[in-house]
Amino acid sequence: MQAQINQTKNGSYVIGVNGNLVTAFTNVPVSMNEVIYILLPKQKLKAEIIRIRGDEYDAQVFEDTKDIKYGTAIELTNEMLSIELGPGLLGKVLDGLGNPLEELAQKDGYFLQRGSYLPTLKDSDWYFTPVAKAKSILNPADCLGIVKEGIFEHRIMLPFSFQSKYKVIDIISQKNINLSEVIAQVEDLSTGEIHKIYPIQKWPIKTPITCYEKRLLPKKALTTKIRIVDTLFPIAEGGSACIPGPFGSGKTVFQQGVAKYAKADIVIIAACGERAGEVVETLKEFPHLIDPQTNRSLMERTIIICNTSSMPVASREASIYTAITLAEYYRQMCLKVLVLADSTSRWAQAIREMSARLEEIPAQEAYPAYLSSLIANFYERAGCVSLIDTHLGKSEGSVTLLGTVSPAGGNFEEPVTQATLSVVGCFLGLTYARSYAKRFPAIAPLESWSKYLVSLSDSLEQTYFIGFVAMIKKLISYYAQGQMIADQMKVVGLEDISLDEYIHYLKAEFFDAVFLQQDAFNEVDACPSEERVAELLKQVNQIIQHKFLVTNKNQAQDLFLQLVSTFKNMNLSVFCSAEYKSYQDKILSLMHSTNNYTLSESYAL
Repeated sequence: MQAQINQTKNGSYVIGVNGNLVTAFTNVPVSMNEVIYILLPKQKLKAEIIRIRGDEYDAQVFEDTKDIKYGTAIELTNEMLSIELGPGLLGKVLDGLGNPLEELAQKDGYFLQRGSYLPTLKDSDWYFTPVAKAKSILNPADCLGIVKEGIFEHRIMLPFSFQSKYKVIDIISQKNINLSEVIAQVEDLSTGEIHKIYPIQKWPIKTPITCYEKRLLPKKALTTKIRIVDTLFPIAEGGSACIPGPFGSGKTVFQQGVAKYAKADIVIIAACGERAGEVVETLKEFPHLIDPQTNRSLMERTIIICNTSSMPVASREASIYTAITLAEYYRQMCLKVLVLADSTSRWAQAIREMSARLEEIPAQEAYPAYLSSLIANFYERAGCVSLIDTHLGKSEGSVTLLGTVSPAGGNFEEPVTQATLSVVGCFLGLTYARSYAKRFPAIAPLESWSKYLVSLSDSLEQTYFIGFVAMIKKLISYYAQGQMIADQMKVVGLEDISLDEYIHYLKAEFFDAVFLQQDAFNEVDACPSEERVAELLKQVNQIIQHKFLVTNKNQAQDLFLQLVSTFKNMNLSVFCSAEYKSYQDKILSLMHSTNNYTLSESYAL
């Protein structure tokens, strides 16, 4: 009993444990999302307050709760769950709490120890070049100076938590600095308080960074080099997309292709609750991938947030929010940031588990009723923003968010998928049927959609050609009719459909085989240029518009087998090379062989 009284005098102690949920008593004020430490004899376990009820509160623990018992002391920090922001983040592999995993491995070995935490950024030297001057008047997020981080100019900014205008009292000159060094002193013009500024700052991960002039509507498509995405279902820079797909449908390979070839400055990958084998594969492959934009390691502009299914469930949520916070930080430097969250289903499952422990009323499939709100708040942190810096002028930055969903059995009607579809601008549905048929990427052309195809029509036609959007819509409609004929053939057989219907079906399959499908492991086909995609699309449209004079179905089948083979070989050849042109000549020959080669000038090869 005396132990309990001692704990009460210290402010807070444990009164109940349920899995990774701890209930505690406090006689001092606490805040939602405040970080606390549960004090064991040899360890301090990190936790976050998620519910407050009078003088009791519930906290989710980011570690195994073994040895926690009634009366265990708790240390209150009066700080939100935050991440360190500063130079040195690029190339890092972090866990959901911002701990650098490579340095943790050096400290504790390959098996991470409970209660072991390290700073996100280690103290290192950077060459600082001041931008602001003494007596300058600055706003929050204004640039004080620049350090070189890889190929980027990393801005050292006035802390985002500042509220008013600030006057620079003094700032260091151009020299090498370390992260623990004071680089400037500023005066709060509203209170007269003096603040010391360091190269790093902290920001709570569940609070969006809003130090910008205004949000902008997306006006340009993000080039991913994946044909079916860039043409049929484009994703906007600053937009959001949902990529649901069952296990084995190629989500990981798809994401790696996007990360490697997308025209983004920074790539942030959040491996949230994925199987350890997939995460290890990513960690092994990425350091060896060559960035086609810089011819250097892709890791130099990548951050990986790693939280596998074997790690504590509570930290899955933290990994998602850590990734989007890092993206907003680099967006403030006028960079284009791409976030790949894999998979948000694991995050939702962690929310469901915590909701059950809190004994909240369940909604559909036992998920909490506020699941849709949490998902919407997360995806709303993507977007394009207009930035104004006192010294560097006006510019723009963007965060593009691609979240994968792993619905059980590929069921797109389950709550996580449906809640995500209501807030994103693009839906790329991967299916078992296409993956089993070896049609990769396994994006279902008739189930997927993109709101950006219409809203970005001017930008798309400027990138490809005039009439691009109208052609895409016609091709999708033509493909849908071809699939209806395919379904009809399954019922009545090949003999009971007309020759014209069979040719329509073959043309639809041709469009799928040579344009929608793509070889992610071939260096040429994996990253075609916009010019090449535009020419291929026109050539495919020529084939579909062309009237082939074949006399029977066998002749039609043989002809299209040759066309598919020739086009696929052409896709694997270097653009405009002698080999590429030879395949074009062969295509012309195949079309002439029907003795009816009549095309308008606008579609000339």
